[in-house]
Amino acid sequence: MSSSKAPPKKESILELTKMVDSIVRVKCLGGRELKGVLKGYDELVNLVLDDTDEFLRDLNNPNTITGKTRKLGLVVVRGTQVSLVSPEDGMEEIANPFIATTEEEIMDGGV
Repeated sequence: MSSSKAPPKKESILELTKMVDSIVRVKCLGGRELKGVLKGYDELVNLVLDDTDEFLRDLNNPNTITGKTRKLGLVVVRGTQVSLVSPEDGMEEIANPFIATTEEEIMDGGV
């Protein structure tokens, strides 16, 4: 006899519901960064963003983001490309504690 009992549905660890209708910053695989109003999402983390701006990267150093943006408007970001979603409010860049910053730290092996 086979059991018709379905396995319990797993809850997502993402709490994107709190961020709906607020400005979010999305980092994608490949380095693309977007900022827009989160209008919706699904269980695959496909995102719908409105009033979206893309942060342009430096042509000489693709890892560096310039201060320039371009307007994209309403976009759908495929979940397989999303690596980070964070609220824009309260977000600030901090120094990487794992990078040696002085010559002495480099010589001491980062200690």
